[in-house]
Amino acid sequence: MMILLKKSLFNEPASSTGFRLNPYSCDDYGGPVVPRYTTRRDLPGRDNRPWGARHTSSKRTDRRRKVVGIDRDEEALDICKQNLKTSSSFLSLHHNSYANLDNILAAEGLSAVHGILLDLGLSSLQLGSKNRGFSYRSEGPLDMRFDQSNGSNAKKLIDQADRESLVQIFKEYGEERLASRIAKSIKEMTAMNTIADLREAIRRCTPPNHRDRTFARIFQALRIAVNGELDILQQFLAKFIDFLRPGGRIVIISYHSLEDRLVKHSFKELASGGTLDILTKRPITATEKERKNNRRAGSAKLRAAVKVA
Repeated sequence: MMILLKKSLFNEPASSTGFRLNPYSCDDYGGPVVPRYTTRRDLPGRDNRPWGARHTSSKRTDRRRKVVGIDRDEEALDICKQNLKTSSSFLSLHHNSYANLDNILAAEGLSAVHGILLDLGLSSLQLGSKNRGFSYRSEGPLDMRFDQSNGSNAKKLIDQADRESLVQIFKEYGEERLASRIAKSIKEMTAMNTIADLREAIRRCTPPNHRDRTFARIFQALRIAVNGELDILQQFLAKFIDFLRPGGRIVIISYHSLEDRLVKHSFKELASGGTLDILTKRPITATEKERKNNRRAGSAKLRAAVKVA
């Protein structure tokens, strides 16, 4: 999900806003995966003020503020509406891709915002859902779409792709060394309709040691391909700077090296051009305690930057 922050959320002491802002993904759309870094004090050279959020909650509404949420998953938006129904006067939610932030801001009558938080992760609800197909640990159909109202699902992608196309997907998006063997096994299956079918195809041709990691890489690769995730991220990275006010902050949380690499290089390129000041020389990661509280926090990497005035 993307959160766009308008007005003074970045400019008032945390105690005066009534907001709690957590710039890490919220597991089960509720508690933060990594509950640190809720203020700019946690970043080098910054004072004790709120600076980013995925899910925003408020003890009271404030008409000076505007929060715009963007997500392709309608279920995620519905849960946000339920959780934040008392704050609807400052909240606007859009069922759309964050790559379209220019059109969304135009529809909101906004030319720029004071803060952007982009969370590229999945929630436990999405991973555990039986009808979404995101996790190899669950059961159900091979879907994997963020937006179930649009586009082709994973089953259709597998059916229509030839073996070489699957090999390319597994190598490029999963960095899987057994890509050719797995693609061959998938194409030899008599049926490929469910998560169980895909697991069986992988099981047949891979060694048992660390097979869970192989499952995870193949499911990641298919999910990225189905949703065009890296293409959308690249579109966003090419335009976000034009919609961030001078002094405005951007926070991006990624969960695998392909995403983090794109974010890192984009920030560096903008910094070399003098338009962005990188606040995190190295990505912020979860502590051991945070990993124990939620095993999915281990892969999260947070990068933050500020637009130069």
